[in-house]
Amino acid sequence: MTEIGEEGRQRLDKWLWAARFFKTRSLAAEAIAGGKLRWNGQVPKPAREVKPGDELEIVIGENCWTVIVRGLAAQRRPAPEARLLYDETAESAQRRQRQEELRRLAPVPGAGLKGRPTKKAGRLIRGFNE
Repeated sequence: MTEIGEEGRQRLDKWLWAARFFKTRSLAAEAIAGGKLRWNGQVPKPAREVKPGDELEIVIGENCWTVIVRGLAAQRRPAPEARLLYDETAESAQRRQRQEELRRLAPVPGAGLKGRPTKKAGRLIRGFNE
């Protein structure tokens, strides 16, 4: 049996993996089972078959994508080719740009901190807490 059905359909988890929304098929299946994805406005199962023209709402972390399926892929290809499998809606692109701009202008406190504090920073922290 081939990965793409005779009628031009493919499993949803395989498509998400091939379109590079998720690194592995199991991560895609977990996201679907966790309710992070909507297929044509409905909550699907990982085995749901997608076809060109279907609309998907995908939530990955803080990002929310709304895409229209444009093609299917039998195997995972490089990112530029994977982007040809879908079209992002204009509203989705604007929403993601707005969220990115807000994150840039008002970053989460402590987002720039990496690793353990230095001795000096540790003394300052203890000074605030005492």
